[in-house]
Amino acid sequence: MTNPTKTNNTFLSYFVLFVCVFLSMGVGLGRSQTSEIKVGVVLDLDTKFSKICLTSMNMSLSDFYKEHPNYRTRLALQVRDSMKDTVQASAAALDLIQNEQVSAIIGPRNSMQSQFMIRLANKTRVPTITFSASSPLLTSMKSPYFVRATVDDSFQVKAIAAIVESFGWRRVVAIYMDNELGEGIMPYLSDALQDVQVDKSVISPEANDDQILKELYKLMTKQTRVFVVHMDSRLALRLFQKAREIGMMAEGYVWLMTNGMTHRMRHIDHGRSLNTIEGVLGVRSYVPKSKKLEDFRLRWKRRFEKENPSMRDDVNVFALWAYDSITALAMAVENTTLKSLQYDNVNTSKNNMTDLGSVRVSRYGPSLRKALSEVSFEGLAGEFNLTDGQLQSPKFEIINFVGNEERIIGFWTPSNELLSANSNKTTSLGPVIWPGNSMVVPKGWVIPTNEKKLKVGVPVKKGFFNFVEVITDPITNITTAKGYAIDIFEAALKKLPYSVIPQYYGCESVDDEYDDIVEKVYDGTLDAVVGDVTITRHRSTHVDFTLPYTESGVSMMVPVRDNENKNTWVFLQPWTLDLWVTTGCFFVLIGFVVWLFEHRVNTDFRGPPHHQIGTSFWFSFSTMVFAHREKVVSNLARFVVVVWCFVVLVLIQSYTANLTSFLTVQRFQPAVTSMNDLIKNGDYVGYQHGAFVKDILIDEGFQESRLVPFGSSKDCNALFSNRSIAAVFDEVPYLKAILSQNCTKYAMVEPTFKTAGFGFAFPKNSPLTGDVSRAILDVTQGDEMQQIEKTWSMKQNDCLDRKTDLSSNSLGLSSFWGLFLIAGIASFLAVLIFVGIFLYENRHTLFDDSEASIWGKLTSLFRIFNEKDEKSHTFRNSTVHNVSSPMTHYTPSPSAMQIVPWPQSSSQNMEFELRRMSFSPNEEGFITQTIHHEDEASITECRVEQ
Repeated sequence: MTNPTKTNNTFLSYFVLFVCVFLSMGVGLGRSQTSEIKVGVVLDLDTKFSKICLTSMNMSLSDFYKEHPNYRTRLALQVRDSMKDTVQASAAALDLIQNEQVSAIIGPRNSMQSQFMIRLANKTRVPTITFSASSPLLTSMKSPYFVRATVDDSFQVKAIAAIVESFGWRRVVAIYMDNELGEGIMPYLSDALQDVQVDKSVISPEANDDQILKELYKLMTKQTRVFVVHMDSRLALRLFQKAREIGMMAEGYVWLMTNGMTHRMRHIDHGRSLNTIEGVLGVRSYVPKSKKLEDFRLRWKRRFEKENPSMRDDVNVFALWAYDSITALAMAVENTTLKSLQYDNVNTSKNNMTDLGSVRVSRYGPSLRKALSEVSFEGLAGEFNLTDGQLQSPKFEIINFVGNEERIIGFWTPSNELLSANSNKTTSLGPVIWPGNSMVVPKGWVIPTNEKKLKVGVPVKKGFFNFVEVITDPITNITTAKGYAIDIFEAALKKLPYSVIPQYYGCESVDDEYDDIVEKVYDGTLDAVVGDVTITRHRSTHVDFTLPYTESGVSMMVPVRDNENKNTWVFLQPWTLDLWVTTGCFFVLIGFVVWLFEHRVNTDFRGPPHHQIGTSFWFSFSTMVFAHREKVVSNLARFVVVVWCFVVLVLIQSYTANLTSFLTVQRFQPAVTSMNDLIKNGDYVGYQHGAFVKDILIDEGFQESRLVPFGSSKDCNALFSNRSIAAVFDEVPYLKAILSQNCTKYAMVEPTFKTAGFGFAFPKNSPLTGDVSRAILDVTQGDEMQQIEKTWSMKQNDCLDRKTDLSSNSLGLSSFWGLFLIAGIASFLAVLIFVGIFLYENRHTLFDDSEASIWGKLTSLFRIFNEKDEKSHTFRNSTVHNVSSPMTHYTPSPSAMQIVPWPQSSSQNMEFELRRMSFSPNEEGFITQTIHHEDEASITECRVEQ
């Protein structure tokens, strides 16, 4: 009999065995569905840097596939050691391609090892991803299979330029390593610092301490105190240590490190090296903080210490980029098809002596390269996004090393703005601790105490020694200089906050032109040029000029002649011809308008035609001196006269003032007032020998044969005295120097050509330029300038500046056209009103029913217009006015007046005739007298009784 319990146990055992076998088969089937993608890694495995990055890459693989267990691909890293050698790195890459047939290569460590690998990747179409080779030279190779998962060094130059600009430094020294890493950034740094002079200092990667000291001592003898360091971090640490030993990390110095060095400095000697670089500024790419990053740091530290028990360190940004590179590659592989993982053989030549000629080409490379360009995610180091195979960096941090700390004092954004770390203020950084524990911003340059004196070139002149004169002692051969320009220069140097001792050198110029002297500053022969050097566009392309210390411009000087009491028609000069003509026309117009309004109602404007014309002109012109006596009875005429009197008042006052100016000020008249007259007459004109004024005159139209050079003020006086020239053209300071001694003989007149004046020349971007310019302003605006001008007779104490007085200042019509417009409008409106009233009052003449022609009606209107206006109050009350004669003081009592007209004659003349009567006072009253006229047919008798 069978035991049921035993049977059940046997069944259960078989069932469990079946399940295990099934699960094993399932797992086996699942594993058989994943594809292994070989990825080569080329690093210097003996270095701590490579060990740190390799740990990050392994952790990236495990983290990625832990989060994506269902992915059908798995990356398998094939690690090779480059042994810190460029050739070995290339051999390792070739081995990975030929023997392992890897789909991609990660590495190498530095830019020097990358060049051959990039060319090999381009030939075999195997994408090569680097997370630490940052030289811009690699980009210039333009390989589509080169992917840079780190920040290009050229990205940071704008951040460096923004820092230099924010502190106003004009010169920097770039200290870089003599290899691909150092040389690659220099063209980009020079372009970013276009307004700053960039000097270069090269240090060999194999330089010993003595060689480093020699280069630093050389830099100490220069003026510049701003240094931008770009090299390997360990070489840079040695550089800073030696700089501290010789005092170059003291107050006044500025040190600025680039991105890679700033990231890796705290990883050298466990951060103990930070004390060496106290006060140094650094630029580094921004890594945003995140919880994922903090968790990774903890996990990485535990794993790294487990794998490398003898090492202690922290993860750096390059390890983060290595982590993100593996993640990006894993994502890209998953998004590609795996049908073309094989390599194709290429036709090889029999002449190939190495394996390079028979290297195979990957089919998978093009699709993988395309997939990589489309990968985008938020990595540990920030956003991972490749543009043209290059990782982008949106932001840089500005670091200040203080003690063992890295203080973030600001940020730089791609919009070229500096942002303070403590606020949102732009173009501003937080407080900086400079070398020497100083809070004062270094000015960026000094005059070294162990350098020679400032070599100052001074032009040797043949005249105008009051500007500058070079004196050489024949015994000691020591050169000294004196003059107006020298005094201003030395006064400006005394205003500087540091000591500058000039050493003068006399410089003779070909044809007395200063361009060749200025070139000596450009080529470094001289440190400066001081003298009467004009600031021109051409010279400014080679040197920098200070602010001008003299007046600017080129003017004309001519002899003057005494015209006192010699001009018969001086009274006509205050007004121009157009103003005289316009004024005369308006006098006639106003006379006509007043006659128009008055001749029908005012007996003063009646009479024969010649009498009326004379009265009108007399009345109008007498308003010029307000001497008119004729009464104006028409309101329209009064309105016009009031407006015209105001116009005349303004005209007369202006004329009087201008005539006074002509008679009292303009005693001396220039012989020539116009440059065009000189050109038209073909006169000879003078210019200072060697000056650029000659070119200006030729451009203005003067013939070169008519230009006479002179070398000094005495030569100029001689040319004027013998009448060899009619005028002189020169810069204003020279002309004023001549006028200071001959102000009664010559005068400056228009025109004036614009120039920049005299300035001191310094090398391009020299820090002295700005400091001396500010000192010149301090000198020229103070009392010291007056003493200098007095010493060298540069000021015209007793001479008038006739530059404007001698120019034409006659008043023209344009000054008074508004007044004439007002008078004209007033007259026009008054005439318009008068015509309207006249036509309205005589409308019966125009519109009667008679059969008279239009010409007849117009003739009647003209006859009425020429007659007296009987309705006018001036004629209606004329009799009463005559009775109340002002000739007597007799005031009669109420009386009766009777006018008895005599019978009229048979004449049918309807015109009213005025009868003259005379009144003779007596004791009783008035006695009337009847006055008979020969041509009158009636007699009027007037009796007044008391």
